[in-house]
This record gives sequence, structure tokens and C-alpha cells, in this order.
Amino acid sequence: MNGYFQIVANNNRCCIKLFPPKDGGSPIKLEELTEYLSVKNIVYDLKALAATLSGLSEVSLFPTNTPFQTKDSEYVKVNCAPDNMSVSVFMVPPFEGGAKMPKEEFMREFSSRGICFGFDQAAIDKFLNERHYCTWEVLVKGQPPVQGTDASIEYFFNTDPKVKPTLLEDGSVDFFNLNTINHCKEGDLLARLTPAKLGEYGTNVKGEKIKPRDVKQASLKYGHNIDINEEKTELKSQVSGHVSLIEGKVFVSNVFEVENVDNSVGNIDYDGSVRVNGNVCENFTVKAKGSIEVRGVVEGAYLEAGENITIARGMNGMHKGVLKAGGNIVTKFLENATATAGGFLESESILHCNVTAGSDIKVTGKRGFISGGRSSATNCIEVKTLGSEMGTDTVIEVGMDPTVKIAIADLQKKIMEINKQLGTIRPVLAGAKQKLAQGIKMTTPQLMQIQQLAKANNALTAELNKATEELNQFQGVMDVTSPESKGTVIVTGNVYPGTKICIDDVSMVVKQAMKYCRFIKEAGDVKMVAIY
Repeated sequence: MNGYFQIVANNNRCCIKLFPPKDGGSPIKLEELTEYLSVKNIVYDLKALAATLSGLSEVSLFPTNTPFQTKDSEYVKVNCAPDNMSVSVFMVPPFEGGAKMPKEEFMREFSSRGICFGFDQAAIDKFLNERHYCTWEVLVKGQPPVQGTDASIEYFFNTDPKVKPTLLEDGSVDFFNLNTINHCKEGDLLARLTPAKLGEYGTNVKGEKIKPRDVKQASLKYGHNIDINEEKTELKSQVSGHVSLIEGKVFVSNVFEVENVDNSVGNIDYDGSVRVNGNVCENFTVKAKGSIEVRGVVEGAYLEAGENITIARGMNGMHKGVLKAGGNIVTKFLENATATAGGFLESESILHCNVTAGSDIKVTGKRGFISGGRSSATNCIEVKTLGSEMGTDTVIEVGMDPTVKIAIADLQKKIMEINKQLGTIRPVLAGAKQKLAQGIKMTTPQLMQIQQLAKANNALTAELNKATEELNQFQGVMDVTSPESKGTVIVTGNVYPGTKICIDDVSMVVKQAMKYCRFIKEAGDVKMVAIY
């Protein structure tokens, strides 16, 4: 039971009767007592009252200088929460000889404050029957809104295939059984939509409605060869083929299959996946929103896939071949080509190539060498032999996302071009402004030209600001604040002199041949350490 107080008469003066707490209750709070005395216009010694409360252990009388003239009834303080979702009350006993507050008057304390909803009648009756003075009690509660649930889509196929090739016992890679394609059969369930469930309005203690949060709606998006049920909640395949998710849309297609990409077929641009049982000849283009699988050789061609690229017998790019994959690239060998993978890149050898991988580069087959060119990966490059005895220029980069570097270079070029254009426009505008300030009249065609230049200036300035902001964001990503990095270069065989190792923003050139080593960034430098 909490401590409480009451105004009593003593020699015709108001006296504060102080009751200490019982059974672990809370003591009387000075601020609550002084607030009540102020409401009742009772004059007292604050310092003496504070001292009395601090040492209160038994019922005590504290005198005041105010005459005892009335027998006030109970006092009730009503506190509404800031969010109007609950109301608590605080009751003080009546003056000695005063009357208890009837329930009708007690309820008017709420209505006078606009409180009209959420009354707990059982709690109110208990409160009035037990009269726990100087204790805050919650007697009114609003009804919170029932929040709804967002719509969700469950896909019954792998939406992000990251299957790596199988390493055979002899150290070579099985490029013929990669299982990177999402096969489906006629009638297979591909996706199921769970619709959004709307919430229910709540009500606060003042009778105001509270809106639940907005739920996110969703719908099943799909292409050809797919059935959807009447409720628009399930997708099933009409045919046996390949299923993929591209920009939130489900595609099913029989894999486009050809023997060779040559003059008899021409360039290929396909929404699904492409399988070439033979070779892709020089100067041809193969584009697929899904995966590309070539079971022969790729010559100086251009291959672009939204998912993975697999080349069983490798690629001789002839200094013009390009591979570009949103997912992974797996190829027997790469020679004189450019390759960019959003995921990992794996090959048995890389010779005079410019290759980039969003995650790792692994060259660990029978031959397992990288010689010449530039190889860049975000996380790790693992290779058997790095560089060559002839000292071929070989650059290895890890630790930073290569796509960020490319984006920075593009933005820098764009900013330079915009500044060049602004450099020709702004002097003309400045000259026109000066003429107008001097009162020199200009012809209508001249004014129209100035207006067009002003619009162009505004557009270019906005474009410049946007590009500069993007550049600053990318450069913030590139800034290296830690002397360590997760980027690693692992060499399981030999690394030859002349090879350049770059990790984040630091680099080293290998001066002498090394074996079985690992390159890491430590204390702001590239260090060579043992593999394990």
C-alpha cells in the first residue's frame, strides 16, 4: 500500500496527516503533495515538509499556517496519456470530516476532459470500493488498431542459382554437368501468392478512430507458358522447360537450343536460356535473360546473360570477345577476352584477359594459371600459378567491388563532359546579363536563345550536382578506414616476379618468385603469409 496524506484539523488549523507506505508500497512523493497543497491554497514550510517526508516512518502530523475552514471532499486528478490510449487517476482523501466523491461526480471528471471510450467499469468499481489513495490507477484504455499483414509471394524454384561446378578427382572441372538451370515440368507449381490482409481501426479514449498501417499489396507477374488460377494466387507451368525469375516476373520457356551460332543461325536474343551444343563463331552475339550454356568453343563473340554463362571448352576472345553475366561464369579457359561476372568466375586458365567478378575468381584446374591482363574480384582470387617466368604484366585486384571502380570512372568522365558544356554556356549567359544590366536592348531571337541557354544551364547544373553526389557516395564506399581487408589472394603453386598485387588501396609488386602463399592486407600494407 502506497503512502498517502490527508488534511485534518488541529487547533483550527490545517494539518497534513502523513501516512507511510506499507508492505513495500511507494512513499509519498513531494511533488504530488505540494501540487495538491497549491490547489487547496494551503501555506506551509517547504523545507520542513521535505525533511519530514524524507524521514517518515510512522503516521505524523505536519502543521501549516492555513486555518481549517472547510471540509473538502475527495480530490481526483485525471491524466490522459500523450497518445490518448489510456487514462489514469490519482485520488486524495477528503479533508477530515469531508465526504467521499459519488460515482456520478467521479465519472464527470472524465467527461469534462472529452474522455468517452474504453472505460473499465470493473476496475472503476474496484477503485471506488477500495479507495487506494495517492496511487495512480489506469481505469480507461483505448482499443489499439489491429495491424494487417503484407502480401507475400513464395517461389517453388531457385530464384538465385549459385551452383558451383564439381571438382573431379584428377583436379579438373566437370563442365558438362553443372545443373545450373531451373528445370520444370508441365503442371509444376511455380509460385503462390498470399494476399494482403487489411487491418482493423482502433479507437482512443476520446472516441477518435486510429487507422492501421497501410499494407503492401502484391500480384503474380508472369510470361508465356504459365497458367494462373481463378483466385490469381497460384502459377503453374504449361510446359516442361526452364523457369526463372527476372525482375520480379516468372518466365517459363523451353531452352532455346542450337547446334552452332554461325551464319545459319545469326545473332540470338532470347528471353529465356540458350544452349549451344557446338560453337559460337567469331563476331556473333548471344544474349539471354536467363543462362547461356555452350558445349563447344566460343571465339571472338559477345555473350551476355542475365544469369550464368557456362562454356565447356573455353573461349579464345581474339582481343574482342566479351562475356557478361549477371550471375556466374564457368569456362574451361579464357584467352584474350573480357569477362564480367556478377557472382564468381571459375576457369582452368586465364591468359591475357581483363576479368571481373562480384565475389571470387578461382583458377585451380590442371593448369590453373593467370598470366597477363587484369583480374579483379571483391573477395578472393585463388590460383595455382600467377604470372609467368617471362615477367608478363599481370595485375591482381581484390578487396573492392570492381563495379564501384567502373562506376566512379564513368561518373568522373560524365562530370568532365558536363563541365566542358557549362564552360561554353555560362560565359554567354554572363555576357547577356551584363548587357541587360547596362540597358542594352536585345532582339527577340537573341532573347529566345538566351532563354534556351538558361534552361540548358539549369538542366546541366542539376545533372552535375546529381553526378557529383553519386561520385561522393561511391568514393565514400571506396575510402578505406581500416588497415585490414577481407580481400585475399591465394597462390597454391608459384607466383612470378613482376606480378602486381592490389588489395583495396595498397599494392605491391612481387620482386622474387614465391610458392604456396597468401597475400593479405595488414597494417596498411600488402603482406605475404602462409596459406594456412
